Amino acid sequence: MTDIIRLLPDAIANQIAAGEVVQRPASVVKELLENSVDAKSTSIQLIIREAGKSLVQVIDDGMGMSETDARMSFERHATSKIRTSDDLFSIRTLGFRGEALASIAAVAQVELRTRRSSDELGSLIRVEASQIKVQEATASLPGTNLSVKNLFFNVPARRNFLRSNAVEMRHVLDEFQRVALANPEISFALYHNDAEVYNLPAGKLSHRIVSIFGKNYREQLAPCQEETPFVKVTGYIGKPEFARKTRGEQFFFVNNRYVRHNYLHHAVMSAFEGLLPDDSYPFYVLFIEIDPVHIDINVHPTKTEIKFDDERSVYAIVLASVRKALGSHNIAPSLDFGFNVNFPTLDTKPIFDNGFSSEGSSDSNSYEKTPREKSNLQNWTALYQEFQRSFPKEQIPEETPETVVRQSLTFESKVNVTPADSPVPEPVETERVMPVFQLHNRFIITQVKSGMMLIDQQAAHERILYDKFKANLHEAKGISQQSLFPVTIDLNPSDFQLLMEIQEEVSQLGFVLRVLGKNTVVVEGIPAEAALGREKELIEGLIEQFKWNQAQINLNPKENIARSMARRSAMKRGIRLSHEEMSKLVEKLFASSNPNYAPDGSPTLTVLNLEKINSFFIK
Repeated sequence: MTDIIRLLPDAIANQIAAGEVVQRPASVVKELLENSVDAKSTSIQLIIREAGKSLVQVIDDGMGMSETDARMSFERHATSKIRTSDDLFSIRTLGFRGEALASIAAVAQVELRTRRSSDELGSLIRVEASQIKVQEATASLPGTNLSVKNLFFNVPARRNFLRSNAVEMRHVLDEFQRVALANPEISFALYHNDAEVYNLPAGKLSHRIVSIFGKNYREQLAPCQEETPFVKVTGYIGKPEFARKTRGEQFFFVNNRYVRHNYLHHAVMSAFEGLLPDDSYPFYVLFIEIDPVHIDINVHPTKTEIKFDDERSVYAIVLASVRKALGSHNIAPSLDFGFNVNFPTLDTKPIFDNGFSSEGSSDSNSYEKTPREKSNLQNWTALYQEFQRSFPKEQIPEETPETVVRQSLTFESKVNVTPADSPVPEPVETERVMPVFQLHNRFIITQVKSGMMLIDQQAAHERILYDKFKANLHEAKGISQQSLFPVTIDLNPSDFQLLMEIQEEVSQLGFVLRVLGKNTVVVEGIPAEAALGREKELIEGLIEQFKWNQAQINLNPKENIARSMARRSAMKRGIRLSHEEMSKLVEKLFASSNPNYAPDGSPTLTVLNLEKINSFFIK
């Protein structure tokens, strides 16, 4: 019987390796930019066409390569970064495996021009599907110019799996931003389809952050610095009020290498505990410098995962450094042990909600109370005040015979009109008007035949708006209201690309946008359902929610936009509603396509039947 195990040809082995290293154009951008940084470049240009599908070109002024090195760079596991196995534990360069160029050349058409400053002529090499087509001497500038054309031209199945140009370009921008943030001392430029996207001069980290993310980041940065014999932490954190609902602007760099590390992210979030709104993420760019002996970066082909030999210590130092930054810049509340932060001082006279001061209290309370009595009094006072706030004076009619008779009057309501072909939850009783009131400014409570119905006001409003926005997108007839003063919004390039991708659908909702210049739009009108004066918040919130939906669930653009807009436009919990507003909300909810559930599937209401309520009191 013949032997069946054979050594794979280099071309096939390179294609297999390319499946791990080169997943999309952004992977090529990452590898080429990191090679340019390792070559000690002071200026790097990235040129992109069709989001990297037709061209990814990187031009640098680094050390360049000799003729032999240029040819060897396309061989598998050929590298200048390590020599022995011990070098794996002292790596400070970004690349070291020697797989990137071989993997890229296996699935693209690659042209390399390179020259060392000491050489008169440079080298030109053209590679196609791992095959060397041309190798010759050529005139070129010092440094390296590497072009990757027609990515996945010989692997059509992989090319078909690439997303739209706008989506792929956002991934390219992510990789560019990470490398640019890690190396502020290097000037970077990015061009997409001959248009300049970024032109970042060399400078300080703070300047680089503002240049990438926008001028509004200038006022939210707080420096963070902590140094120990084991590890050094430097960088910037964002103030809590600028936190966003989506992740994506959180950066960890270990020895100038971008890494993802959930454990360290938890340390930062713990430092911000109590300072952030629900489901919000702060901005941070943190650099960790540590002896390479204490880390292992050879964990994943993309080298974005890392292992520490003492993660607990690194966690504690990161947590302490962020807390120190928050405290030193008066972002976190400071504790003054000489002042009671919970109660007024003794020389002030607290005024209760009923308008009477503590001096006007009854004589029966003037004697010295026991601690238990004081505690009970405080609890009952708080309960009474909460009860008063729950029932505004305009909602509490005087108890007179006339009002009792008036409250028993009935009238028809659309709440009670149920389409025959659409099943809805049990309607509110129709024989007489049932009382409707809020619970903690979050829930609407009303009576139904079988018991009591609780409605989540935010989820209900989200369902109503979703149906409205979806109809507008389907019929392309969203109604706009013109802004009295048009609002100019500066976006970072990634968000601007996304907004341009969904501009048609956004216009169908009722937005009137005009592109003013590079990464800048003017909002001249917003949907009729939205509140004027929130144009900037609405656009930025829509983009953030769209990105979150896109990352979590696979939705078509129109469905995603309708959900995102409904989510960001819906009233938030904690808003007090009048009796009329609550009634109108319930009416519209029952007239919606699916009153039971919000667009994301969470319930909008629940019914406590009489049997369930009765069970609470049966012994």
